[in-house]
Amino acid sequence: MAYDIIKGLENYKEFLLLEDLQSRVSKREQTKGQKHKVFEESFDAKECQSLKFILEKIKYIHHNPVSKRWQLVNDFTEYEYSSASFYEKGMKKYAKLVHVNDVLQQF
Repeated sequence: MAYDIIKGLENYKEFLLLEDLQSRVSKREQTKGQKHKVFEESFDAKECQSLKFILEKIKYIHHNPVSKRWQLVNDFTEYEYSSASFYEKGMKKYAKLVHVNDVLQQF
């Protein structure tokens, strides 16, 4: 998503904003090849102590592409970069995709 934002800013010749985003990249990130800092750092860790909690979070993630903020697709199961179609329709797009229930059975 950040690449698309940068591309859009370049297309609209928003050079001041691009320059500002470049100035926010740390030296460490620059050595890794990062050129712009589009998103702020944030981390809100929550311990997953129950299947109910895990499934709530998966549902939240799956529905993000259709949220008012993003509206990336009409049907959340159609979002290309999501496991929603796997959970909802059993369609496995990626070979290594595993259902959370199968993972929890190992414990």
